[in-house]
Amino acid sequence: MGAATSLSTFFFAMTTGRFLGSRYADRIAPLPRAQQVDLLVKLAGFIDARREATGDMVVIGPGRGMIGLLDPARGLDPKEITALATGYGATATIFKQTEASQTIRQVADAFLEAVGKAAAAGAPTTIVVLGHGAPEEIQSYSISFERLAAAFVDGAAGGAATQAPAQGIELGHITLVCDDCYSADFLINFGDALERECRMRRLALASPPVCIAGTNRDCVGHADSGEKFVPHFWKDVIELFYVRQPRPTQITLRDFFEKVDNMMYGYGRAPSVGRDGAVTYRLVDPKLCQDPVVFVPLGEKELAALRAILGLPADAPLPRLLDIG
Repeated sequence: MGAATSLSTFFFAMTTGRFLGSRYADRIAPLPRAQQVDLLVKLAGFIDARREATGDMVVIGPGRGMIGLLDPARGLDPKEITALATGYGATATIFKQTEASQTIRQVADAFLEAVGKAAAAGAPTTIVVLGHGAPEEIQSYSISFERLAAAFVDGAAGGAATQAPAQGIELGHITLVCDDCYSADFLINFGDALERECRMRRLALASPPVCIAGTNRDCVGHADSGEKFVPHFWKDVIELFYVRQPRPTQITLRDFFEKVDNMMYGYGRAPSVGRDGAVTYRLVDPKLCQDPVVFVPLGEKELAALRAILGLPADAPLPRLLDIG
């Protein structure tokens, strides 16, 4: 790796890899400065490799299923998902409390049943949650991260007849998108709960789902609340891949961690153009910064490589979901 590449990768580590580095700060801090830099560069290279390896994964596209859970509040129209699904040849099922005869609990139960069926079926499916959230739950429907994890495991375990039991719980065909407050915190809690649920049942977790958070850790989400109520993250997805023409044939994971992430960078920051034409940003209101996060599953090979970089024992536990920015 050349000096220029090392420097750019180092700065990538200091941004995208900061949470991974902070998790193992006790191992990094005692090292000499040069070794710290070397380790951070290796972590950045690892993250960059996962971005490259997973970037072409389809999130919305022909033949893919979509499940939407929309906040009961006014303005969040099912078309925010169904129009996008139709435009890309996907099929959508929407859950939203719209009738007095339908309780929050009934909608939540129906949604979780659909999640379980998607986990069991093995068909590519993207689940989109739009509304209010907290680190512990999807607030709009009082669905805790433990309950969501249990629904996935229930479904996948019940569908074991369609796969060899040795494969364990396979959820790699699922993409879970949450655009609500503290969605990264919620998804981290969900990923941990998924692993605990599998251990408790003595089931191997072959792969967790891909997860996309509209807000970073300890961040609230924001929305335009005029005639329509649409969270900023999903609003930008619609703008980029539905309103603008020509549309791509499918929306990939790279579209989220590059194009959507770049568009979201403008919230809370103001651009300025230098004399050389370079665009930089200055922070205006940190409360408006959401900085979305993409989490991808790690297989045994990737976990072993990450342990080697960190100098951890071969059996050291590591989270199965990796933040790739």
